[in-house]
Amino acid sequence: MTVFLLLTTGWPALQAQTSGNAQALPDAPGFSTQTGSNPGALAGPKPPATIEGTVVDTNGDVIEGARLVLDGPSGQRGMQSGSDGGFTFAGLAPGSYKLTITGADISTWESPAIVVEPGETHFLPKIVLALNAGVTEVHVTANQEQIAEEEVHLEESQRVLGIVPNFYSAYDWNTPPLNTRQKYALAFRSEIDPITFAGAAALAGAEEYQGIYPGYGTGFSGFGKRFAAQYTNDFTSRMIGSAVLPSLFHQDPRYFYKGTGTIRSRALYAIKSAFICRGDNGHDEFDFSHIGGDFAAGTLANLYYPEKNEGVSLVFVNGLIEIGGMAGTNLIREFVLKGFTTHASDPAAVKP
Repeated sequence: MTVFLLLTTGWPALQAQTSGNAQALPDAPGFSTQTGSNPGALAGPKPPATIEGTVVDTNGDVIEGARLVLDGPSGQRGMQSGSDGGFTFAGLAPGSYKLTITGADISTWESPAIVVEPGETHFLPKIVLALNAGVTEVHVTANQEQIAEEEVHLEESQRVLGIVPNFYSAYDWNTPPLNTRQKYALAFRSEIDPITFAGAAALAGAEEYQGIYPGYGTGFSGFGKRFAAQYTNDFTSRMIGSAVLPSLFHQDPRYFYKGTGTIRSRALYAIKSAFICRGDNGHDEFDFSHIGGDFAAGTLANLYYPEKNEGVSLVFVNGLIEIGGMAGTNLIREFVLKGFTTHASDPAAVKP
């Protein structure tokens, strides 16, 4: 798919300085400009924060009914994990919290300090609890679809520098495969993100400036046609390559972060992942989904590109550009993005 485009625009700061001889106007009756007399009087209430997570055992099965106690500025609050192993503490005051998890047949778990900001939804990495020695029967609920749904929810919160979507990077090798509905939902969510529209606009502007595809003309009309073509390319490639074909071929459209090994082995893995994907059965397979989606998008481009640019060459040029772009994007995912991605969890398990 299209490589993420990061646009950083610096805005100059404006600072007004008053003359040392200027005299301040007197305060209106009943008001004072001295903040020290009533600190925080003008500050509004801070929006509450939320802490969410999932509890599983060492086999990857979700644990229902684990006892959770959260201590912090909002006092002590308790609850039990749900049937999907999930829990949500909402309406929290900003600050530092500590979470303790206990259960009859599981080990006790205590978190490090969890600091939440006003209005933040803090997703904890999947919490893995060991089973107590000698336990022969543990009541857990293992619903693979619910675990996958929780993983998708986490991935949709992953953004580089808190801005650019990084939805298709998976950091947990134990995560179950996505079902058809989840594949379509993740692809559509990616395509309606504002950054996707901004990236298409930036590429259209560059094509306009360099005179690429002159058949589109110039000016606002030419830019609009280039933008529509660029976004349509991205949309068709994403929906076909990350939803339609992965559902038909039972393949996972995500990039699974390796994170270990030599730089050479990780680089080769990232490049190989443009051609080899993970099947829903957990095995490596030829990536019919992404590659087929790239060439399908190139074929459809003949419907809206200028007549002089149509033909077989457009299909192969667009397809090869998309495949090369995927390899480059995977290298960035492997070596750069994790450290700058919000809510990116540490890998629970890495590929052997």
